[in-house]
Amino acid sequence: MAPAPGTSQERALAAPEHLDLERSEAFRRAAVTLLDAVPAGCKRLVVDLSATVRLDSAGMRALLLVRRRAAALGVTVRLRGVNGPIHSLLTLAKVEDLFELDPGPG
Repeated sequence: MAPAPGTSQERALAAPEHLDLERSEAFRRAAVTLLDAVPAGCKRLVVDLSATVRLDSAGMRALLLVRRRAAALGVTVRLRGVNGPIHSLLTLAKVEDLFELDPGPG
């Protein structure tokens, strides 16, 4: 889970294909490490979900914890490449408004 390139105003991190119980903690740690190293002026963390096909409750919790940490630093979280099923889960959990969303394919 290496950080993806970002601009000076944002940093990016690719989420795993399965953001689930097995992988959520490593993802959360990588995101927090990236957030803790953001330079002044960085306003956004982009989480690229375009390759993510599975999101369970542990993965949702990891996203929410990352969002909480980012908010404490004054950084917004954008979820990029959100597919239909993941968007449905975010809506069902009533958390889609906590993130900036960039839709992905189908």
